[in-house]
Amino acid sequence: MRRGVGQAHRIVVKIGSSSLTTAAGGLDADRVDALVDVLAKTRDGGARELVLVSSGAIAAGLAPLGLRRRPKDLARQQAAASVGQGLLMARYTASFARYGIRVGQILLTTDDTSRRAHHRNASRTLDKLLAMGALPVVNENDTVATDEIRFGDNDRLAALVAHLVRADLLVLLSDIDGLYDGDPSRPGTSRLAEIRGPADLDGVEIGSTGRAGVGTGGMVTKVEAARIAAAAGIPVVLTSAVHAADALAGRDTGTFFHATGRRSADRLLWLQHASTPRGALTLDDGAVRAVVEGRKSLLPAGIAAVEGEFTAGDPVELRDTAGRAVARGLVNFDAKELPQLLGRSTRDLARDLGPAYEREVVHRDDLVLLAP
Repeated sequence: MRRGVGQAHRIVVKIGSSSLTTAAGGLDADRVDALVDVLAKTRDGGARELVLVSSGAIAAGLAPLGLRRRPKDLARQQAAASVGQGLLMARYTASFARYGIRVGQILLTTDDTSRRAHHRNASRTLDKLLAMGALPVVNENDTVATDEIRFGDNDRLAALVAHLVRADLLVLLSDIDGLYDGDPSRPGTSRLAEIRGPADLDGVEIGSTGRAGVGTGGMVTKVEAARIAAAAGIPVVLTSAVHAADALAGRDTGTFFHATGRRSADRLLWLQHASTPRGALTLDDGAVRAVVEGRKSLLPAGIAAVEGEFTAGDPVELRDTAGRAVARGLVNFDAKELPQLLGRSTRDLARDLGPAYEREVVHRDDLVLLAP
């Protein structure tokens, strides 16, 4: 038995499109019911709390719209998601109703999670659903999300949701039964039962695509999601959907990623992993030291150049004079406002432009350092 897995109280489970749909597109009711059977049993009458991060909206919408494969253009993906998300939730609602379990739909974009007020609201909604005995079903809001505000894959979304709800465990389910030390289709490769840290992945050949072709992920995204969660203090089990019951019971199946970091209550994990910078600020050497070494806020006096088109509240990259990204943060000014502020003290700005300009460009509470 894997220590702590069987006793985890709050669990996030992620299921991939290929585990829910037929090869031709459309939901496979038997697969959905099989997953729900396992989750209902794991929930143990409400003694354990579950959050389900479910792919499948776009895949479910393919057949009803006469599409033979996942479209590449965003507009048709959004159309398929619009049709498929309703079908997906209807199937989950009916299947969980067999056990008297209510489900609640949560659709997220990165804006809902990296901005302070949106992040707080998402956290509060999920907590309230769990407190009221419902099972949240989370998906990316594919119907309205643009390329700039997409998570990109639900594996990463699941890791960030696990952090958001302070989960005790993340379980990633797909059509592959774990991480192997090479291509699992080749003779001589073996399953890696445990990953205790990044060093255990050195030299491991990680495949980049899934088998079914209806999702966006692959083993690369799953390993990255496991790294994000483990670094946030959340252990992870990666296995196939058919082994879900064993994974949730703590038995030896798939690959177990030990937690490598400490839990954190803040939202900076979202800012680091879920946000796409809308622009960049180049810092002088003194500002780089203040931000990176001193963990200070970024002031106008330390900014040498501005790139991109962004508005107050958008994520921006902070770069040193060599162009290396050293941090990411939420900016407090529009891009068009900043040029007149560069190199000036907040005291001078307040005197010349008014008290509204006596503030940080990026506050330290809205800033995350990036690994070199």
